[in-house]
Amino acid sequence: MGLPERDRMRRLSIGVNWQGEFDLDDMIEQAKIADDAGVELISIAEAWGRDALTLLTVLARETTNITLGTSIINNFSRTPAAIAQHFATLDEISKGRMLIGLGSSGPNVIEHFHGVKFDRPLTRTREYVDIINMILREEPLNYDGKIYKLQRGFTLRFKPFRPHIPIHLASVTPKSVQQTAEIADGWMPIFLPKPDWKSQLDAFYGAVEAAGRKRSDVEVRNPNGVTVSDDKDRAYGGIAANAAFYIARMGDFYYEHFGRMGYADEANAVRRAWSDGGSGAGAAAVPRALVEQLGTVGSVEECADALDEAGEAGFTLHSVHVDERDPKKRYEIYRKLVG
Repeated sequence: MGLPERDRMRRLSIGVNWQGEFDLDDMIEQAKIADDAGVELISIAEAWGRDALTLLTVLARETTNITLGTSIINNFSRTPAAIAQHFATLDEISKGRMLIGLGSSGPNVIEHFHGVKFDRPLTRTREYVDIINMILREEPLNYDGKIYKLQRGFTLRFKPFRPHIPIHLASVTPKSVQQTAEIADGWMPIFLPKPDWKSQLDAFYGAVEAAGRKRSDVEVRNPNGVTVSDDKDRAYGGIAANAAFYIARMGDFYYEHFGRMGYADEANAVRRAWSDGGSGAGAAAVPRALVEQLGTVGSVEECADALDEAGEAGFTLHSVHVDERDPKKRYEIYRKLVG
């Protein structure tokens, strides 16, 4: 099992709350609505909020068909064997519905939340993927890497439900994107303004084919989510706040990413504004035109059109947020978006 064949027009992903106030029963209800409506993936972030694996365990028991995975779980604070154990167990509980979303995060989080040196993230990612795949294939774990030296030939003491769980990688820098094209089952880009879709996707799919793979071998998640909402200013304000936080407070990876795409002036303005006036000033410094290129807010019809545009561009899986809280109305919105 895993992500099914691409036989639907719109393949949707939703998230669940991983920070701030939390209602377990509400999370379960929302997951069941999405499951019943044909949403394809529930993807859970972690960062320095609730741990994603506990939430996935709950959802594995409470849902039936929907794929479950991580948006990004970092590859420094847990060993690759621990991740393989966790996901092999979750895959068994869910009967083959797991997806592993991995990323390196950055030195701010890794060194100052987890207390681990942020070192050789590219090498670590490649070895991480190798080791997880070996364990799930039930190969004796003898691995002579640059970071991991594993020589006792361990295998899991249970048979994995599947010999492979799809691994999606979050990558931003040119080298990390290239590596993702070579080794991953999916790419999780971030902050791609619409005018940059073609160049970014052409480069990525070109790297996939250069690695001897087919485009259809690799999922590409659409980072430009859609939000079904009547309150456009509030929702676009959230997009601006998120972009400003990553530019100003999450190290240099995302700041440099905007620069590579031609938005260095905008990124510098955001950093200056945040330094002088805090988060509100930083968010206000993100130009509204750029904000509207990073996501779509509007009616069901407007959001469906945006999903179609992104699908035609080459994205295969799309993030969706729905403000509507009434269960029946929320279900109907999902059904319309799935198509």
